[in-house]
Amino acid sequence: MTSAPVGQTQIPAGQTQTQKTPSPAAAGSLKDVIAAPTAICTIDGVAGRLIYRGYSIEDLAAHATFEEVVYLLWEGDLPNKQQLEAFKTRLAAGRAIPKVLVDHLRMVPPDAHPLAVLRSGVSLLAHYDPAAESMDPVATRAKAERLLGQVPTIVAARARMREGKQPVEPRDDLSAAANFLWMLFGKEPDDVTAHAMDVAFTLHAEHEFNASSFAARVAAGTYVDLHSCMVAAMATLKGPRHGGANEDVIEMIEEVGSPARAEKWARDRLQRYLSASREERAKPELRFPGMGHAVYKTWDPRARILQKLAHEVAEQHGEGWIAEIQETVRTVAAEGLGLNPNVDYYSAGLYHALGIPSDLFTSIFATARTAGYVAHIEEQLKGGRLIRPRGEYTGPKDRQVVPLAQR
Repeated sequence: MTSAPVGQTQIPAGQTQTQKTPSPAAAGSLKDVIAAPTAICTIDGVAGRLIYRGYSIEDLAAHATFEEVVYLLWEGDLPNKQQLEAFKTRLAAGRAIPKVLVDHLRMVPPDAHPLAVLRSGVSLLAHYDPAAESMDPVATRAKAERLLGQVPTIVAARARMREGKQPVEPRDDLSAAANFLWMLFGKEPDDVTAHAMDVAFTLHAEHEFNASSFAARVAAGTYVDLHSCMVAAMATLKGPRHGGANEDVIEMIEEVGSPARAEKWARDRLQRYLSASREERAKPELRFPGMGHAVYKTWDPRARILQKLAHEVAEQHGEGWIAEIQETVRTVAAEGLGLNPNVDYYSAGLYHALGIPSDLFTSIFATARTAGYVAHIEEQLKGGRLIRPRGEYTGPKDRQVVPLAQR
């Protein structure tokens, strides 16, 4: 999820504000264009609502686990107890990754971005999945169940390796969220921490036709295999205009340094922004990262849920100063620019309080969003067509070739 540039009006990345809102074609964007029908998810940006298969995100975050939400996204309905237990058993059984992939992770340069490593890891997994090339729906679902467990295993294993530690084997007796923290830190998380990560996974699981999910659908529209679609999605997620805003939030928190400096820092940045030219306002150093959203015109509903959770976890881990800084900065941005936080703003604080390195944040996004990617890929494979839009040509017209000797 990317932060919109700071300003009274949210402007899609790559555009500048004008007196008149340009049409999507004229602006070089597909913003608000209906690309395809979907039964998976919908967003009401004005009211600040996020709906998975008819259920509000607030209802799901309060009453369903991540595994239940994955089942909902893939099957269309919430599972009963027997269906859930069988589903969890299948997911847990697919968490291990081949030894050859572990060896590959050891060979990757230490400064490689974790999401780039994950993208390569998913691509490599295809060579060792027995049904990698199959387009049969049953085989595709089996691959999806394996990938949902393997993606977090890759993320955690690589994170430990670059710190000189051995990977921790996944456990089949833990939830997806608890198992991820187990593999990352080598110790079982407490109930509060595990619950917070479970909710974070649920909040990141799906978000309609965002850039990476749409990239997955474009790939699926060519009728290519699941792993290839997933690589397309993760390659798209790596772009700073889509993923990575939560990393910027942590940089901001570290720059502020302490709650005592937060208000002066925020008001200084606000004043610099207000005094800057339109071109200067696009610079990252003048933005409030994690604020604003290309779709939501009010609070991102996921941010409201994470605001409380992140504060609780920060206090429990002795990192309450993070929440203090965030609330002060949020208040100044809201009063001065009418901006509201998006999901990245508080997920950053949550992950930082847990001791997770900031460059892993987008990989955690991918870990959860695998659920949504699969739902979109399967939906596109079932009834979607090749996605082939047209471009609005703006180049020169009616030219004639001048012979080489005369140029």
